[in-house]
Amino acid sequence: MKFDFEYYNPTKIYFGKTAIDNLADELENYGKNILLVYGKGAIKSIGLYDKVTEILKQSGKSVVELAGIKSNPTYRQVLRGADLVRKNNIDLILAVGGGSVIDCSKAISVSAYCEGDPWEKYWENFEPLSNKTVPVASILTMTGTASEMNAGSVITNEEKMIKGGRVFTPNVNPKFSILNPEYTYSVPKYQMVSGVFDIMSHLMEQYFSGDDDNTTDYVIEGVMECLINSVRKALVNPQDYEARSNIMWCATLGLNSVTGLSKEQDWEVHNIEHQVGAYTDCAHGVGLAIVSIPYYKHIYKNGLDKFVRFAKKVWSVDVESMTKEEAALKVIEKLSDFIKELGIPKSLREVGATEEMLTKIANSTVPGGTYKHVDNDEILEILKECY
Repeated sequence: MKFDFEYYNPTKIYFGKTAIDNLADELENYGKNILLVYGKGAIKSIGLYDKVTEILKQSGKSVVELAGIKSNPTYRQVLRGADLVRKNNIDLILAVGGGSVIDCSKAISVSAYCEGDPWEKYWENFEPLSNKTVPVASILTMTGTASEMNAGSVITNEEKMIKGGRVFTPNVNPKFSILNPEYTYSVPKYQMVSGVFDIMSHLMEQYFSGDDDNTTDYVIEGVMECLINSVRKALVNPQDYEARSNIMWCATLGLNSVTGLSKEQDWEVHNIEHQVGAYTDCAHGVGLAIVSIPYYKHIYKNGLDKFVRFAKKVWSVDVESMTKEEAALKVIEKLSDFIKELGIPKSLREVGATEEMLTKIANSTVPGGTYKHVDNDEILEILKECY
């Protein structure tokens, strides 16, 4: 293991078909006032809204609702939620939805009692969390972000055209999260595959850093293999419970910090996609898929051994008959074929980007990388290859 580490994750997970049965008992640990946060109504179409609100009613809770959270939640929505928290003396924020709803709920939690501008303080200056926060809990309906078991919050500031991510201390993690794979059955295919590639990207961002014989790399490889096999089954039968269960748990493991332990980590694909999302509002996983192939073609020579290992361990490529460079290029091709198999758009043009946007996106992206540092000029080259 390359780096010393400390691991602590305080989120309690309830997983399975009867997971919702634990909600009433958990609610006893919190005060009367609940802020119920959800998206554009999908939870109503599957009957989950009625079930949750009935449990809240039977538990004697007073409920304030914040609906309509976007797939790329905005700072404006965060401020609206923070205002509701203060006005209603909220004791618990209950997020029912996907990662965007949970990310927004965590942002509301840290912003409600912040002195000054929360965006400037936490998402721009990355100051330590210093104010009172409100507990968050979640009921997950779409997999991908692992927001149900981490302290991350990605928010789009529409005025500044910046999509910013911040990882807070573990006390911002959801206190508990309810994960029932059946709640993901009704998610449209486009959103499902977007979430799947988000999971894959989280794993690759952590994997493609360092070449030591790290326990975490073995864990990542196993999760990747499970994810690939399971999504293929779910594409054939969206109600394959075992496949959807595997995908859901792969997502949680992919970014609850287990798969990042002792790793340097990259995250430059995410840095680029965040700004793509700020300008186009495209689905996060779709943007990641579009950016990934050109990005990895730019950096693979600086991490040949890991790309060869990726080819052999995850994609079963016969690397013994190839040079290292041939094996690396082959596995990038395999990844590209997987993206096509998922049915994800191939270009930035398809998700609403214009040529005029590319320079703005590149110049507003945080440069970085581990195997190779990419600057804003090279980011522009990558974006042009994506376009």
